[in-house]
Amino acid sequence: MRKSTALTVLGVVLGGLAGCGGPGSAPADGPPAAGRTPVAAHAPSHAASAPPTLAPGPGARTPVFERGVKAGEKVVALTFDADITADEGPRAAAGEHFDNPGLIDLLRRSEVPATVFMTGRWADEYPAQARSIGADPLFEVGNHSYSHYAFKSPCYGLPAVAKDGMRADVARASASFRKAGVRNTVPYFRFPGGCYDDASLRALAPEKVTAVQWDLISGDAFATDPDAVAEQVLDGVKPGSLVVMHCTRSAAPVTEEAVERIVPELRERGYRFVKVSDLIRAAQR
Repeated sequence: MRKSTALTVLGVVLGGLAGCGGPGSAPADGPPAAGRTPVAAHAPSHAASAPPTLAPGPGARTPVFERGVKAGEKVVALTFDADITADEGPRAAAGEHFDNPGLIDLLRRSEVPATVFMTGRWADEYPAQARSIGADPLFEVGNHSYSHYAFKSPCYGLPAVAKDGMRADVARASASFRKAGVRNTVPYFRFPGGCYDDASLRALAPEKVTAVQWDLISGDAFATDPDAVAEQVLDGVKPGSLVVMHCTRSAAPVTEEAVERIVPELRERGYRFVKVSDLIRAAQR
């Protein structure tokens, strides 16, 4: 790993883990605190080759990636959490929308590569959508657990996964992806709520995944003002930023509108959209 890259491996480099969230310990799933350039990442998808991962840290801990950039490159990775907890099935059956097909269509029309962190329960609920996202070279799909329960507690009110059940929960999500026919999966994992600790990093190390956090919170969770979400991203973005957003109308109803403003404004500034795998690949050069 070159020192010139802006690669942050939390809890592995520093040894001590704060445990929750990205910068400032803000939650991923909590409430929110005109030109067009060619998209080079759209055509040369890396789905056919093995996506890059980071080597395990000291003590065989799962490595954690927060942000990476090659000097001088104005790239940004938009990531979207597609989540539904294991016990929210009745709400979905009653008509609550934990999906956001309009957002996915917008990304496709705008040719914006993205990484979708999907729970297994979401894939079970929306198998056709999961299969469509996972078959599109514009996207890559990371594991967001099966149940969207916390891997460290407390974590913003989420139920907790038992330490001896963490690997099984991740494996169950992968099984749901296979059942739904999700093809473009990558060995990345996002902790529900962004909450983790030393024990959870050790528990997941045998899964050979890289835990992906973020350096920029969009504030789209439970937001009602798309302009406020857009401004939070536009004000905070830096070359190599990894933005966390959501692909659930129920919990993030204005994300599509916010993205509709974010994309052209960032392109006007000269930014290019990439996937998480592209950030990791560039950071390891």
